[in-house]
Amino acid sequence: MSAFIEYFYEIKKEKLRMLLTMLGVCWGMTNIVLMLSVGEGLYRQFTRSFRGMGEGFVVFWAQQTSKPFAGLGIGRRIRLSEEDLGLIRSRVPEIAKISAEIEVGEQELKLARSTVMASLCGYGPAYGEMRFFFPEAGGRFINDVDEQQKRRVIFLGNNVRDKLFGTGVDPVGRILLFRGIPFTVIGVMVKKYGVGGGEHGNDGDLAIIPYSTCRTIFHRDWVGAVMFSPRTPGEAEAAFKGIRALLAAKYRFDPTDEAALGHFNAIEMAGTLNNVFRGIQLFLGLVGALTLIIAGIGVANIMYVTVRERTREIGIKMAVGARPGYIIGQFVTEALLTTIVGGAFGVALALGMIKGIRSLPIQHEVMEYLGKPVFSAMLALICTTILTFIGLLAGVFPARRASRVDPVEALRYE
Repeated sequence: MSAFIEYFYEIKKEKLRMLLTMLGVCWGMTNIVLMLSVGEGLYRQFTRSFRGMGEGFVVFWAQQTSKPFAGLGIGRRIRLSEEDLGLIRSRVPEIAKISAEIEVGEQELKLARSTVMASLCGYGPAYGEMRFFFPEAGGRFINDVDEQQKRRVIFLGNNVRDKLFGTGVDPVGRILLFRGIPFTVIGVMVKKYGVGGGEHGNDGDLAIIPYSTCRTIFHRDWVGAVMFSPRTPGEAEAAFKGIRALLAAKYRFDPTDEAALGHFNAIEMAGTLNNVFRGIQLFLGLVGALTLIIAGIGVANIMYVTVRERTREIGIKMAVGARPGYIIGQFVTEALLTTIVGGAFGVALALGMIKGIRSLPIQHEVMEYLGKPVFSAMLALICTTILTFIGLLAGVFPARRASRVDPVEALRYE
């Protein structure tokens, strides 16, 4: 208790010096909280945006051979067929879901006198699960019956719905015309954010019909691409290698020819980007921590000055029986209280700034990619740990110097 009393007495005696020291800690703490919060907001927004693209899938498509094989030259075009899906299902055990896809491109959709352009695609039922094409309440995605019976049904992106029917209107059950053919709307996609567009731009601009229906209308005898989901994320690479070996045997190309089949592994990409954004967050935290460390050095310097100015006082205490541990405890306590009080004000200032930033009327498109600062319990724990560590370092070395003062020499100190 006496250490606390002496600390407050020191504050009263050296108001300006203690105030400036605390301001340094306050600003350093504000910096690290803001940096970590910006990094956390960026990471969370990335996670949200990337998940809009789907999760746990691999997509592959046929290309041209780049290696000679069994007397066949390079540059041979490979085309996948619908039969390949059944072959893959039966011969590659690592696969949980699989779907073919056809990308038609921009097409006209008509409703009465209204006409809009939409990216028309033909997908299988499993595609919606892998790409997170969740329907709004009251609607659904394409199912197995639609696929088997080649139904004329259509699933709309939210942007297409807004252009044709108006924002928030439920169009389920309404009839659209595509190439003069009537299609019944069965659902509207829940709005996605950020990266959710994938290769097609914004998924909200898609119009999706059953793969079998699309194949019949456009007389396609080949598959544009195939998407699959492995049983576990760790089996994705093994599954694709099995597919490549299987198709290499069927279409007679070198199994080691990576150019024959192009592919995109969303599982691997998610892991890579996760590490990149965590690295950015760590970098921002280190920048903020450096500012706080500089403030901690300032606290240590002040404590050294305090030791020198209170040398006679320390000598008197040691002369009447104060042990070195008591002296060390006193100065460490003062350094910790200085950093904690300054840090508390810094956290409060940072939280006020974060709240202000989050309430700013910034355009949605900006926040859609950058996100808003987020202060979490984990960040609070990290900041508290760093602050306590710096406070201890700032107090221990001056305290050790104070505890080694010779009482006799100290009493002579003027």
